[in-house]
Amino acid sequence: MQEFENLVRRSYSSTPKYTEVMAGLPEDYKQIKTLSDLLEINYKIIGAKEQLRQNLISKMLTNETKYPEIIGFEDDVIPALDRAILACHDVMLVGQIGQAKTKIAHIISKNLLSPIPVIKGSITNDSPMDLPQDEMISLLEDKESTTSVPKFYMDSESMEKIRNNKLDTKIEWVEGKDRYKYVLATPDISVKDLVGQIDAIKITKKGTEMYQIESYSPGQLMQAKHGLFCIDELPVLDTRKQVALLSVLQEGKFTTGAYPVIFEPKTVFFATANPIDYTHSGKIIEPLYDRLKSHIHTHYPKSIEDEMLIIIQEAKISKSFIPIFMLRILAKIIQDARVSNEVNQDKGVSVRMGVHSLELLVGESERARAVSHKVLAIPRPSDIFCIGQATKFELAEMDDTITNREKVLNNLITISLKETSLEYVKGTDLSILERIKQEFVGKTFQVSQKILGANSMQTSYENQLRNFETMRSLIGTIYEKISDEQKEFEKKTQKHNIRSEYLSISENAKSELRAAITELVLEGLCAIDPKILDKKEAGFVAA
Repeated sequence: MQEFENLVRRSYSSTPKYTEVMAGLPEDYKQIKTLSDLLEINYKIIGAKEQLRQNLISKMLTNETKYPEIIGFEDDVIPALDRAILACHDVMLVGQIGQAKTKIAHIISKNLLSPIPVIKGSITNDSPMDLPQDEMISLLEDKESTTSVPKFYMDSESMEKIRNNKLDTKIEWVEGKDRYKYVLATPDISVKDLVGQIDAIKITKKGTEMYQIESYSPGQLMQAKHGLFCIDELPVLDTRKQVALLSVLQEGKFTTGAYPVIFEPKTVFFATANPIDYTHSGKIIEPLYDRLKSHIHTHYPKSIEDEMLIIIQEAKISKSFIPIFMLRILAKIIQDARVSNEVNQDKGVSVRMGVHSLELLVGESERARAVSHKVLAIPRPSDIFCIGQATKFELAEMDDTITNREKVLNNLITISLKETSLEYVKGTDLSILERIKQEFVGKTFQVSQKILGANSMQTSYENQLRNFETMRSLIGTIYEKISDEQKEFEKKTQKHNIRSEYLSISENAKSELRAAITELVLEGLCAIDPKILDKKEAGFVAA
């Protein structure tokens, strides 16, 4: 028994015997598998806020990416996050829907929290080093606790494992992303869900006393111990539940109901709010509003390119190729919607609209061509009107009906398609444009989602282009320009660690990509001033 006491007291009072690779993370941590291993190296756990701070400083010193997958916030939000983390603040993120607020919290937990040793199987991230040394000695010696206050250091099951397995108690290293807890504030969330409760079933089944820790069932907060707890839409939470959170921020602990049981979540606390609710008096109780020390305002992507990067990063798509101009068309639709007087800007236009629209475009290209003809799915301009079912905005100046939404969206699509296609044909020599116009006299170029770029059918785009040699040559020139753009954009995705296989032009993508560019050029020739072509139901004809 004395050996347990000597080992624990020496370990707790001595400096660590390991080199850290992250805050509090031993270099050979994967070899550390038992309580004995931890005590032998004098392991010291570092609090979550201090982990964030130290790991952020390390990344700043080595110029590593601090917040991978967070795009477009370099000039404002990221410096604000840096300041908050360095100051060990709890944070309120304020922004409209789809501004990556909860993603920020998740990325921080994933990238800036160190792995920690947790008793195997613990749902509350119980680290052996959560125990004061006298409590640890009592468990190892199988004695009753010496504490007079019913304080929760770890779940009763974790304590039982130490009592039964002694120094052989197994531990596992839990990553930061697995110590992240997300809760959406809804009316049905209860104080018990957040804080936990004295469980009558445990009292009955185990015969435990109400004031003993064995009777407690942990809530969401304790399940985020040593991690990051993110509550989404905090103002929706009613006053009583906000008070429960306040005690955590105010004292670093909370009680459950009227029972004098003390808990220390040891979490980093993030909350999010919509600007309308955030500025509405009384939505967040004043003491809690004040205790969230840093309030950081997010925003939508400010540039078309940032919007494109976010769309390609977040979209879940099957094997396909995404032309850069289709991404640009989508991004412009979203950004135009955000400044449109017809769209309710208080509600905002989420980046998810662009993400879900790209997923639909790939699905539409599969439905219309790729599956039946066994070709690679490549979205093209004729597919674009399918995105209506991903519309995620509300109307402001007219009745918010499905018909009116379609009308507004179709107008946004038409404008984006016109402006994007025009970018590729403007600057073309006037003599070339005139020759194209002459080639179209008495002829029609048929365009359809179902027509392939190249096959034996007379209507395939390649076969039709044999009758329009000058336009075919222009398409070849623009194809080269787009190829260069694809490569440059692919480099930018790699800089942000975004999967880029959907942007590389493979051999089996060339034919359908050329078809998509053909449609783009035809649209541009209709948009140029003076216009070269007109768009009719039967196809494109001379203007």
